[in-house]
Amino acid sequence: MKESEIKAAILASLAKFAPEADLSKLAPTANIRETLDIDSFDFLRLLIDLSKNLGVEIPEADYARVATLETMVAYLAKSATPPSDR
Repeated sequence: MKESEIKAAILASLAKFAPEADLSKLAPTANIRETLDIDSFDFLRLLIDLSKNLGVEIPEADYARVATLETMVAYLAKSATPPSDR
C-alpha cells in the first residue's frame, strides 16, 4: 500500500473521531491527540478503526510511535509491507 493511500485512510478515520477539525491544517509532525484535542479513548478507537481498515495491528506498546501523522504513516507503511519485502 502506498503512503498516500495510508495517509488518506488515516485522515478518513480521523474525520470520524474529530469531525470538527480542519485536517488539512494538521502538520505532519504535530501530535495528533494534542492538536485535534482527541482523548485517549477516541485515539484508541482511531487505532482500532485503522487496524480494521488496513489490516495492521498496532500493539499498545507502539502507541507512542504513532503520535504524529508522519510517524503513523511510516509505521503503517512498514507494517503493511509483507515480511519477504522488508
